[in-house]
Amino acid sequence: MQQRSASAAKNFCRQIMNHHNQIQYLKRPSCDVFINHRCIDTKRTISGLLFDHLSRLGLHPFLDSRNMRPGDKLFDSIDRAIRECKVGVAVFSPRYCESYFCLHELALLMETKRRVIPIFCDVKPSQLHVKNDGSCPPRELQRFARALEEAKYTVGLTFDSLEGDWSEFLTTAADAVVHNLIEVDGEETHKERKYFMKNYF
Repeated sequence: MQQRSASAAKNFCRQIMNHHNQIQYLKRPSCDVFINHRCIDTKRTISGLLFDHLSRLGLHPFLDSRNMRPGDKLFDSIDRAIRECKVGVAVFSPRYCESYFCLHELALLMETKRRVIPIFCDVKPSQLHVKNDGSCPPRELQRFARALEEAKYTVGLTFDSLEGDWSEFLTTAADAVVHNLIEVDGEETHKERKYFMKNYF
């Protein structure tokens, strides 16, 4: 009798997990990787090429110049994509910190505790600083500076666009994204299983 109830419990567990997996598949977000970049600097190079590379792997990356359409509300679309994504890729370029939008996106990625992979393209982490040109409230500047410091102290990738091997780098960057997505999915599944076991047994 005890063996039969244990078997029934296992079957029930399996059914719940299968149902949950089907729901997760149906609810798959429109963006699983958010590419944060300064459009003028890297849209036609590293960010655009990485977007294409990840798309070919069957992922759903978000790049503002590719995903947004006329009539889309800028902050609404970008903020929603960041909240939906599992991994962020921050492509730092020499003039990255001149963009309010880049810094806003980075801050939101950090505040929502997304896994972020920094890519330092033609720039060293020590060269990145939030600049106060008087157009941004002090509170926002602090928010941006915190996010930038956190990103600078996260293990990332470096690339020299003049000397580097583009093909090799794109493969390395895509591998890093996939590896992080697998880890994030594993962590989420573990949390869900713990929640299920705690609340149903």
